Amino acid sequence: MLRIRLRRVGAKKQPSFRIVVADSRAARDGAFVDHLGHYNPRTDPPTIVLDREKAQKWISQGAQPSEAVQWMLDKPETPESTDDK
Repeated sequence: MLRIRLRRVGAKKQPSFRIVVADSRAARDGAFVDHLGHYNPRTDPPTIVLDREKAQKWISQGAQPSEAVQWMLDKPETPESTDDK
């Protein structure tokens, strides 16, 4: 089963995350199928860049978003959360 989830990148004690589509059995930072955007919780407010069209395409094909990604998808778009491709 495919999951849309966060993949941790960044240095020690300085996390940032990529939003990816990965197999549910793969490791957190392991192989992934597609890259949908990124999330930086260290900025104020946190930066969310998410390609919502791609995310909806993967959800329609059966991918399940994690709780964190579902929260990002449910959030209304703001100037800080842009849809860069």
